[in-house]
Amino acid sequence: MDKLKLHSPDLTQAHIAQLRQLFPHCVTEAHDAQGRVRLAVDFDQLRQELSPVLVEGPQERYQLNWPGKREALLLANAPIAKTLRPDREESVDFDTTRNLFIEGDNLEALKLLQETYLNQVKMIYIDPPYNTGRDFIYDDDYAEDAESYLARSNQETATGEKLVANTEANGRIHSDWLSMLYPRLKLARNLLREDGVIFISIDDNEVDNLRKICTEIFGDENFVAQIIWQKVYSPKNSADWFSEDHDYVLVYARDKSTWRPNRLPRTAEMEARYKNPDNDPRGPWKPVDMSARNRYDAGIYPVTSPSGRKIAGPPTGRYWGIDKRKFEELNKDNRIWWGADGNNAPAIKRFLSEVADGRTPQTLWFYDEVGHTQDAKKTLLKFVPFKYTENVLNSVKPVELLQRILQLSAPADEECVVLDFFSGSASTAHAVLKQNAEDGGRRRFIGVQLAEALPQPEPGLRTIFDMGLTRVRNVAKELGGSTPEQDRGFRVLRIDTSNMTDVFYTPDAVTQEQLFDQVDNIRPDRTPDDLLFQVLLDWGVDLGLPIARETVAGKTVFFVDQNALAACFDSGIDDAFVRELAQRQPLRAVFRDTGFASDSARINAQQLFARLSPSTEMRTL
Repeated sequence: MDKLKLHSPDLTQAHIAQLRQLFPHCVTEAHDAQGRVRLAVDFDQLRQELSPVLVEGPQERYQLNWPGKREALLLANAPIAKTLRPDREESVDFDTTRNLFIEGDNLEALKLLQETYLNQVKMIYIDPPYNTGRDFIYDDDYAEDAESYLARSNQETATGEKLVANTEANGRIHSDWLSMLYPRLKLARNLLREDGVIFISIDDNEVDNLRKICTEIFGDENFVAQIIWQKVYSPKNSADWFSEDHDYVLVYARDKSTWRPNRLPRTAEMEARYKNPDNDPRGPWKPVDMSARNRYDAGIYPVTSPSGRKIAGPPTGRYWGIDKRKFEELNKDNRIWWGADGNNAPAIKRFLSEVADGRTPQTLWFYDEVGHTQDAKKTLLKFVPFKYTENVLNSVKPVELLQRILQLSAPADEECVVLDFFSGSASTAHAVLKQNAEDGGRRRFIGVQLAEALPQPEPGLRTIFDMGLTRVRNVAKELGGSTPEQDRGFRVLRIDTSNMTDVFYTPDAVTQEQLFDQVDNIRPDRTPDDLLFQVLLDWGVDLGLPIARETVAGKTVFFVDQNALAACFDSGIDDAFVRELAQRQPLRAVFRDTGFASDSARINAQQLFARLSPSTEMRTL
């Protein structure tokens, strides 16, 4: 009977395995620090394999590099032995909701979600901490003093002389920020669907570097747009140089050839341009100039208006946009407008019913359409009862901005997963609920946020994560709570150590008395809910599937998505229980390793499932 592996996937070994299929002679075996044999890459051989010329040493190439980049790459690939522990009390509609809030470091969260949501996320939006030169909380052990950084990056001589000016501002701070974001974006890309897309808010401080690392991770061919968002409604007269009135939103597709933005609804102003002064039965239309600047030799011919005025040809320097035969067809079909008195230059009638449904999105977004920072703060204050104003986040984004992004990238007619791993005050989750209410959508959200303390402790609020939960609870209440059509609940999951006990002894160091402490491999403070979610993670099962708890032959059994998974963590599992559970033929079944009444019960369980439910995959925890 197989056991669950109980750690996030080792991406390095997975990548090496893929590489081995292409270049088997470039992959060898080596011993790791624990003496285990692991696959390793012969990089000298691989470099030569991929080069048309003799490789001798590092070659110059176009790339963004910084001190700590290789460590960031290793960090992205390294597995972790952690889990997600559910919190039913803080959740809303825990057993039925498909929305998730995860408390913890987003790098660890992204690693834990790698198998479960691989190629499953339709849209990612993040608003990472802007690099203003101050400390930020996601240090990932990259923290170092200025002296260490200068020496490591070759910016200081052995005698302590600095080699470049303003090195701390130009190097260490940028490097820390890049090292923080790089592994997170690398892991996030794995989660995107082939038709998925990521939107990233950023300001002038790091937009250039962000584009470079996004190009490296997503590919230059998958860059879509650099949107300018007008974030303030009035200039800042206190600015020393220019009033910074905008931020950027970078857009990268997982595969640009398969992703297209949805069209936006036409505005009332756009609709008003279509009229019907001649009562055409085909409905409202607007006149479009028939002439164009591009040279078109077939577009030079005289026309005669209904009033009898002869027009020798298009205006000087222009050409009719259609040839004479097409013009006559349109004129006969009453698709040429000559003005109310029939004496104007010809224009083509473009009917509203025949134009594309919606408008093409543009890269300039004004605050009157998608909101500004003051709107965002007012919305946050509406749903979170702050006592201290210093707790209101300055970087909060307006819900309208996030709704615009959802309209472009997450269609209402499919169940899209929307991820925000810098969730903050939960603006993205708020936008998902609000947009679903407006268009009947079935979008789901996953929000990840550190338990970062508020500047001032609030009654009932300790952290920014708590703030987000409070906000979404109150948004859901205003929208009317969950319904069969609209899911407005959420499951709260917290990153924690593995549910399995730690063993700090080598086999020869374990005494007879200590053997009894190793019988149960589960930490004593862990609940069946904790074990269930570790199983879901390890098996790659969607964490948002509905959960039902039933009693089978006197034992408590969790059924996930009806029969997708059956999990029992009770002790004393015997043949009678296994027989009854196997008759329900779940796709997967999992038990506690020490839960069987005896060794024979364990062996019999495998035989009973093989006979009564041969398609069931069975494992132990």
